[in-house]
Amino acid sequence: MRILVVGAGAIGFQLSKQLSQDGHGITLIDSDHRRIKRVGEQLDILVKVGSGTSLQALQEIDISSIDLVAAMTTNDEVNLLSCRMAKELGVEATIARIRNPEFAQSDFIFSRPDLGVDQFIHPEKETADAIVRLIRQSSATDLIEFSGGRLVLLGVRLDRQSPLLNAPLVEVGKLFANIPMRIVAVQRKQQTLVPDRDTTLLADDRIFVISDPDYLPAVIKLTGHIDHRLENIMILGGSLTGQFVAQTVAPEIKVKLIESRTEKSWQVADRLKDVLVIQGDGTDYDLLAVEGITDTDAFIAVTGNDEINIISTLIAKHFSVPRTISLVNNVDYMPITPAIGLDSVLSKQLLTVNAIQRYVRHQRIASVAGLPGLDIEAVEYIAHSGSKITKKELRNIRLPRDAIIGAVVHHDRVVIPHGDTRIEPGDKAVVFTRHYTHEEVLKIFGG
Repeated sequence: MRILVVGAGAIGFQLSKQLSQDGHGITLIDSDHRRIKRVGEQLDILVKVGSGTSLQALQEIDISSIDLVAAMTTNDEVNLLSCRMAKELGVEATIARIRNPEFAQSDFIFSRPDLGVDQFIHPEKETADAIVRLIRQSSATDLIEFSGGRLVLLGVRLDRQSPLLNAPLVEVGKLFANIPMRIVAVQRKQQTLVPDRDTTLLADDRIFVISDPDYLPAVIKLTGHIDHRLENIMILGGSLTGQFVAQTVAPEIKVKLIESRTEKSWQVADRLKDVLVIQGDGTDYDLLAVEGITDTDAFIAVTGNDEINIISTLIAKHFSVPRTISLVNNVDYMPITPAIGLDSVLSKQLLTVNAIQRYVRHQRIASVAGLPGLDIEAVEYIAHSGSKITKKELRNIRLPRDAIIGAVVHHDRVVIPHGDTRIEPGDKAVVFTRHYTHEEVLKIFGG
């Protein structure tokens, strides 16, 4: 597929990188020549200095040959106009990043066809939704849904008291023989492991478990953790993400929100009546102490500055806050976050790219999710009639190295597959593998 990405910011760059690795032909356009120069030096894609709202620029890149336009600038109006012009010039599919949720509402004055947008992407809302899921599953470092919620991928960090330690997985498996779950990936320091029967889990490993969501309490218990109900949370950052999180959980949880900018703090306070808004520096040790961080069940750092988020979270850890969630957008930081003691780390860029990849791939797969800090992705494939995967038992299917089928949804029933399992046409299977083997796995499923 030929894809035009408008905007070479952090999200546009990461999206271009991932889609290029998936084998798509990518053209990226941005009016900032410095950004274009950086992209051209780092990625093997076509780049152009120009605006996505310039008819001349669009014609120069041969817009008629483009299959999809993904407008990812930080300006809603530029993104919408880019998509509208692309549609008029014959582009079949368009995606627009937006910050103003009004554009996506069903009662907005213009419909999606009027705006020329097939799919809206709201990075701040995507991030807030992921944070809220983690708040409600307090022991998890990661929580991702597949098959409309029929499957859940759970990330958990193992402490030194976990009963899963120091035994090969073939033995550990006996502890959860009656639970539909499988350990499908392990992050150990900066290394990603796709486990086999002989893998031994160690303290501080972050394990990823695919499971039926009804069994999540049992899975959490087996890891040695206990889920606690959060009653008081502190949010650092009055950004849209922080506001969405506060607004969602405030009816059930007491929320304090800290914002450093005076005017912004007043705006947030006016908007969020059930939230206590504090104007101050979230990295100020004394301020956090005075505002009761020691009585806080969770600290959530979602400012636009990665370094502030990391430092404030480490301060919260120093105050023994039991649950911390950090927004870290620089994907280069991801591999080191466990080593410096961060619990749950989210990337707005990765969450947005995952959402767009789901749309781009929707004809061939059900969904895709990149895992922060891991060089592995979870892809939900649909088994097509006549495909290799449907012709033999799994023990006789040769998957790529480091690929593991974590779970299968068969007629709305969750199946943890074994060697004798045979996948049938229409089944959905969540496969964990390196991104460069995606096309090879896809061929096996007949996509």
